[in-house]
Amino acid sequence: MADEPGAPTDGDLTIGIDIGGTKVIGGLVDPAGRILDIRRAESPSRKGTAGEVEDTIAGVVTELLAIVPAGATVSAVGIGAAGFVDADRAAVLFAPHLAWRGEPLRDAIADRIALPVVVENDANAAAWAEWRFGAGAGEDNLVAVTLGTGIGGGILLDGRLRRGQWGMAGEFGHMRVVPNGLRCPCGNRGCWEQYASGNALVREARELAASGSPLVADLLERVGGDPHDITGPDVTAAAREGDHTARELLADVGTWLGIGIANLAAALDPGVFVIGGGVSEAGELLLGPARQAFAGQLTGRGHRPVARIVAAQLGARAGLVGAADLARHPT
Repeated sequence: MADEPGAPTDGDLTIGIDIGGTKVIGGLVDPAGRILDIRRAESPSRKGTAGEVEDTIAGVVTELLAIVPAGATVSAVGIGAAGFVDADRAAVLFAPHLAWRGEPLRDAIADRIALPVVVENDANAAAWAEWRFGAGAGEDNLVAVTLGTGIGGGILLDGRLRRGQWGMAGEFGHMRVVPNGLRCPCGNRGCWEQYASGNALVREARELAASGSPLVADLLERVGGDPHDITGPDVTAAAREGDHTARELLADVGTWLGIGIANLAAALDPGVFVIGGGVSEAGELLLGPARQAFAGQLTGRGHRPVARIVAAQLGARAGLVGAADLARHPT
């Protein structure tokens, strides 16, 4: 799969929609998970009305319907949304970056485009895509952990997505791992995402740089001398080039990642953990320390099989592909 248009295919296509903070991205997706073509539109800001967001989604779908290859048909639309999606996959109960509060998104879009619509949490959609077409293929008990500004995820047990009673399972980032630890925007203290996310990586790098430590001189030089300009990709790039401090920062995040994954293993016992999101691009610089911490924290260690920890394969388009495939195979 790629952003570039793929070869036309006969038969059933579905459309996947990925709603981000700044863009709505849609793609024509075939049954093998290949993206045939993509269209984008700017997302309304958080102040935009629910109707404006829905108009944008419908516009992207309409553009894609106009370019369906000869001999193919579009049977359904899947929408991946960041936020709480109800168990019926019909309404977005809360979206942190958009003006959705109890928004009946499925019916609102279906009324505009005259096609069946499925709404799914974006992390669930990405987990499904990795199970169907990516790093988790062949493993029916899978937990996906998405490391971005926070931590999200999805759960597949016995080959089925597990959404919980109210559709809100997989909010792993808000497991509390440090009593009275760092304050989280959710209102609690010590949440996992305060220690094992992109925000955690950037916070630690900036704080160290602001302290005047000579250990981050090279990293500061990379961004022109201002600690506030350090980003997660900057730390990853420096680590890949051998910067010792950048490697330590990633190892710290990886260690916390492994500790949290050990907790998830105690509860869910999957065969594989698939690690995605922007921070996962650090590869073994992150996953090596995670595996080491996981092995040291795992309940029953030494007397049980150990789940694999692998990097996601589908990248930034996993949510789009997963949403499209879930529209084809509702589960």
